Amino acid sequence: MPLHVRSISVSVAVICFFGIAVIGWISGLLPFTCCKRALAAAIIVYIATSLAVKAINAILINAIIKDQMSQQKGKVNDSRN
Repeated sequence: MPLHVRSISVSVAVICFFGIAVIGWISGLLPFTCCKRALAAAIIVYIATSLAVKAINAILINAIIKDQMSQQKGKVNDSRN
């Protein structure tokens, strides 16, 4: 079953947003600076995660198709014998 791209990407982006914001806050940056950096990082992570999940989905779907094809070949070969 394919993974849900949007929900996974949003979850990872939100975690990244708060992680970067906390790191900036601990470093002593201004809140506005922390927010801008965290937002930029969250956008980048969202895009990267969505691309990665789409690639994983393509691999999973390809594996499922190959498995189904091999099962069908096995059924055809068994019925011929």
